[in-house]
Amino acid sequence: MSSTELTFKLIKQSKCPSYEIGDEFKLSGNALLLKLDGENTFISTAIVRFPNSKKSCRTLIGDLTKILIQYENIDRIPTLEVDCSGCSGSARLHYKKDKDKVTYPATFEKSHSENIEIAASLLRNFSIFRYLDENDLRDIISILKLKKYSPGAIIIKKGDPAQNFHIILSGAVDVLDENGVRLSTLRKGDVFGEMSLISGDAVGATIKVAQTSTIFFIEGQDFKEVLNKFSSVQNYLTRILAKRLAESNVMRAEEIASGMTGQLSDLSVFELLQALNLSQKTGVLTLTLSKGSAKLYLRQGNLIKAAFNNIEGRQAIYEALKEKEGRFKFNPSLPDELKNASIIGSMMEMLLDTSRLIDEENTELEISDRRGI
Repeated sequence: MSSTELTFKLIKQSKCPSYEIGDEFKLSGNALLLKLDGENTFISTAIVRFPNSKKSCRTLIGDLTKILIQYENIDRIPTLEVDCSGCSGSARLHYKKDKDKVTYPATFEKSHSENIEIAASLLRNFSIFRYLDENDLRDIISILKLKKYSPGAIIIKKGDPAQNFHIILSGAVDVLDENGVRLSTLRKGDVFGEMSLISGDAVGATIKVAQTSTIFFIEGQDFKEVLNKFSSVQNYLTRILAKRLAESNVMRAEEIASGMTGQLSDLSVFELLQALNLSQKTGVLTLTLSKGSAKLYLRQGNLIKAAFNNIEGRQAIYEALKEKEGRFKFNPSLPDELKNASIIGSMMEMLLDTSRLIDEENTELEISDRRGI
């Protein structure tokens, strides 16, 4: 949550029964507008603090909350003056921004907590968050960001670096190929951007807004932490990836499983393993890479052995997934001595772990480059 607090100062009043010129009112929080089950649902974490020893005014609370609703985030509110809606008198307020960290009295902390619980309850309506408990949802809420898009806006573009994971709250977006042809339409509750974040590859399709859309997004690094922490989110995305591959790439998966060869520039190692895992194929995936040859052995879509030069196991998978150029070939047969071998581990878990390690290595390299090491 934002720690920014706006201070509204009463600069003019006429017959106001409660407040005097110079009184200050503190506003903090955020506002979200969700569309769930065809209804608009508003979440407000607004907190209004009144001058010491003076009672709160519901009319003024409503006026200040409306400002938060209008701009959705406390940091977006511009310098302004606001007129109280009025009761027996009237008042005008002006604000100045105070970026110091806010410390709330216990009564306001309770109000804030209740609002977060409401937000958590509503987020559970989305399938991706359905199996998280209250504490987990609080963690998710703290890293969610909200943005509205107009029809025609491009949210992500094919070929761009991966940045954010997106969840559609309302509206619709089209998934387009490199020629601008619509492949599918995503709506409320659907997600996108996860594949490129997990694999580390460039964005695989353009997302264009079809109808005015409100979208949550989680920044890339936060998204990977969510995946590592919450197995239910990981399992949900595994099902999503499998469904998409089944709908749009099943022919390619079958071709690969039948012994197809190709270039890694067209189909990454990550995508190959996803396809073979989905179609539960048995055989050997051979990768001809710049640093040598890698062989990945699968039984019913699960990895049972991996070798890359003199490296074996998970480390071999890690090294192979870092390669972006080379050739691949899948042979749908398995050596007899490996037919009863134990699996190395969950395919999704290994791909996520490897992606995390690659990210960490790239980050260390960037830091070293900046330092001139």
